[in-house]
Amino acid sequence: MAADDNLADRYRSRSLWLDQLPGSLDPRPALAGDTRVDVAIVGGGYTGLWTAYYLLQLDPALRVMVIEKEIVGFGASGRNGGWCVGELAAGPDRHETIAGNEAARRLLRAVFDSVDEVGRVSESEGIDCSFAKGGTVRLARNEAHLSRQRDEVEHLQKGFGLTDDDLRMLDVDEARTHLNATGVIGGLFYAHTAALDPARLVRGLGEAVELLGGTIVEQTAATAIESGKVTTDRGIVEADVIVRALEGYTGSLDGHARTLTPLYSLMVATEPLSDARWEEIGLANRQTFADDRHMVIYGQRTGDGRIAFGGRGAPYGFGSKIDPSIERRSGVHDKIVATLTELLPMIEGVGITHHWGGVLGVPRDWFPSLGIDRASGLAWAGGYVGEGVSPANLAGRTLAELITETDSPRVDLPWVGHHSRRWEPEPLRWLAINGAFKVMGAADRSEGRSGKESRLAKGMWKLMR
Repeated sequence: MAADDNLADRYRSRSLWLDQLPGSLDPRPALAGDTRVDVAIVGGGYTGLWTAYYLLQLDPALRVMVIEKEIVGFGASGRNGGWCVGELAAGPDRHETIAGNEAARRLLRAVFDSVDEVGRVSESEGIDCSFAKGGTVRLARNEAHLSRQRDEVEHLQKGFGLTDDDLRMLDVDEARTHLNATGVIGGLFYAHTAALDPARLVRGLGEAVELLGGTIVEQTAATAIESGKVTTDRGIVEADVIVRALEGYTGSLDGHARTLTPLYSLMVATEPLSDARWEEIGLANRQTFADDRHMVIYGQRTGDGRIAFGGRGAPYGFGSKIDPSIERRSGVHDKIVATLTELLPMIEGVGITHHWGGVLGVPRDWFPSLGIDRASGLAWAGGYVGEGVSPANLAGRTLAELITETDSPRVDLPWVGHHSRRWEPEPLRWLAINGAFKVMGAADRSEGRSGKESRLAKGMWKLMR
C-alpha cells in the first residue's frame, strides 16, 4: 500500500491540476497479456480519449482499448495551462495554401466549434472541469505588439471572414478593464477561448469512455506499433486499427524519434487571491491572458481564484531528452514568477504554491495533423504545439469518423492527411531549436526597447517552419 501511496503522490506532484483532483489516482489495471480488439489507441491523453469517446458514440459495438504508460492525464493533458482555445499552431494562411480559402475558413470555424463541443460534452457527461468561456485578452505592451495585432485582426477579418464577434482590437482602457497589467497600450480580444481545469477534463473523459464500454489499461508501455499490432511491455495487442496519440512522448516508439520534438512549457500557480485583489486585477469573466511577445506567456484565473501562469523558454534537451527534474523546479520557473510579478505587481508577496511543467509535441513544420492509412490500419493525430485542448477534441472526433467511414464536414478539412517532414538529426536539431529560443528572447528585448518589430524574429519563424 505504501508503494501505491508514493505512486499517487508522484502523480499529484506533476501539476496544480493533478494535485487538486478529488478521489484516487491509483492506476487502473495493466494489460494482462496478449489480446485482440477492434481499435487500439496508444496514449491516454485528450487525443486518445476523444477518439475513443466518439468511436463508441458512433458504434457502441466496437472493442476499443486505450493503452497508457502511466495514468490517464499524466502527460500534457493533465498539466497544461487550461486554455481551450479555438486556434491551430499552423494558421489559416498555411491551410489556404493547401486546400484554398473556403476549406481554410471551414477548418477555422470547426476549431471554434470544438471549444463549444468540449463545453457541451463536459456538461452532458457531468465533468466538473470549471469550464468558463470568457475569451482571451492579448495585451499589447509595446508598439511592436500593437502593430502585429492590428495586422492580424485586419488580415483575419478581410481574408477569412471573421468579425468583431470573433476578435477585435481593444483600446487602452478596454484592455486594462480586462486585465489591469503594467505597460498596456492596447490589446486584442479573442472570443473563442474557455478556461478550464485540464486534469478534471481528461480524468472525467476517461471515466466517460469506460461507461461507454471502452477499456483503458494503465502502467502499460507501448514500445512499437505496426500494421495490426501494438507491442507493449505487458503483451501484444492486435487490432484492425491502431491510433498513435502520444504527442510529446511520440519519440518513445520505435522509429519515431524524429516525428515530433518534445519542447517544455513550465508553469506556476499562486495561492487563492482575495476578492479585493481580483477587483484590482480584473479577469472578471475568467478570461485567459497573454501578451504578444515571441517567447510565449499564458495565464488564467482558476475556478478557485488562483492565477495559473506559464511560459516557454526551457532549453530543448539533446536527443529529445525528457528530464522530469526540469518540470519540478528550475531557473525558468523563477523567471516565470518574475514575469508575472512584473505584469501584475499587485500580487507581489502572494505565495506560489505549485511549480510544474511538461512537454508538448512539435512537428517540423509546426502543422498539426491527423489521418489514417487504410491499407495498414495505422492512424495518428497530434502535433498541436501547445494548443491541443480544443483541437484534440476536433481531431478525435474526426479520427472516429474516418475510422468508421462516417461522412461528415470534418473528414476533408485541410489538416486531414497532412504529413510533416521529419526533424533533422542531432546535433542540428539541438542547435536550431535552442538557437531559435535565443533569437526570440533577443527579439523581445529589442522590441521592448525600440517598439519596432524584429526582422530577425520574422526570419527565424520562417526558417523554423
